[in-house]
Amino acid sequence: MSCLNYLEAVPWVGDEEENVVSSIQQLHCENYGVSPLLKRVASDLTNPPSDTLAHIIELVLKSSDDRGRREMKSLVLKLLKENNIWTNGSSDSCVVTFYSSCRNCLESLSNLFRQASEPEFSEQSSDSKEVIFRQITLEADNLLWLAEILADRNAADELTSIWASQGELAKLHCRIPVMHRHLISCVTARLFVVVGKGEALPSKETRQLLLDVWLQPLMDDYNWLQHGCRWFDRKVVEEGIGQTILTLPLEDQQSILLTWLGRFLKVGDSCPNLQRAFEVWWRRTFVRPYTDQQASCQIRVPFKLMHASIHFTES
Repeated sequence: MSCLNYLEAVPWVGDEEENVVSSIQQLHCENYGVSPLLKRVASDLTNPPSDTLAHIIELVLKSSDDRGRREMKSLVLKLLKENNIWTNGSSDSCVVTFYSSCRNCLESLSNLFRQASEPEFSEQSSDSKEVIFRQITLEADNLLWLAEILADRNAADELTSIWASQGELAKLHCRIPVMHRHLISCVTARLFVVVGKGEALPSKETRQLLLDVWLQPLMDDYNWLQHGCRWFDRKVVEEGIGQTILTLPLEDQQSILLTWLGRFLKVGDSCPNLQRAFEVWWRRTFVRPYTDQQASCQIRVPFKLMHASIHFTES
């Protein structure tokens, strides 16, 4: 009992926690008062973990302190990667939680973009404009964080479809200063990487729509992304865009890549470098048909020789 009283009072974490819990669980007799000790690591609350997770996500997304929000986003993302919260029975409810937050962010972003695109917005004071632009930046950063969580857990298929359907947001994109809108393009870039790596498997229609709706806004912001985002990995993003394009039918690949080529020849490095995808499309278009034709001829010629040989033998 003295040992149990001591363990009840003293801190224990990490490896010590595992050793203590393992030892205590071997004491099955209730007379030893084991249960109070285990309450330190297990709760009797009936609320599912998803409720607590949803509350944490809401607190982080609505934080008004830049540093606190940034640090907690990093911490929560790390903790989600480390533990098995997605492999137990709460997985579905966790996904629902994150997608609910994504839709809230998108709704808020759409409203903010509309406000900033109205003619009378230019007549507002600098302070009023700054409030709207700051909210746009915060919501876009929130959405990027949620996209990162879902992408990391291979659960971004629905988000890709939702993002591809944001045609109005994409049209309003050019009316917002790039310094405030560029995180929107970061979301697009992250989803292209997910699709390009096969970590999300949206339908052909969704992949086509994603490129039709968001590739141009991404290219408009590309120069800013390279120089204004330290963590922006150009090679990874360009590989993702290229691989996404190459999943489409050959005619659609041609349409997108020829449009890209015209822009690339004008602005160079201020545009994604899709030369690897262009090479693959080139071979599929100009080399493969010739190779397939040669192979077909090589098959037909031996067949004709064999048929002639049989006919000669029979004669």
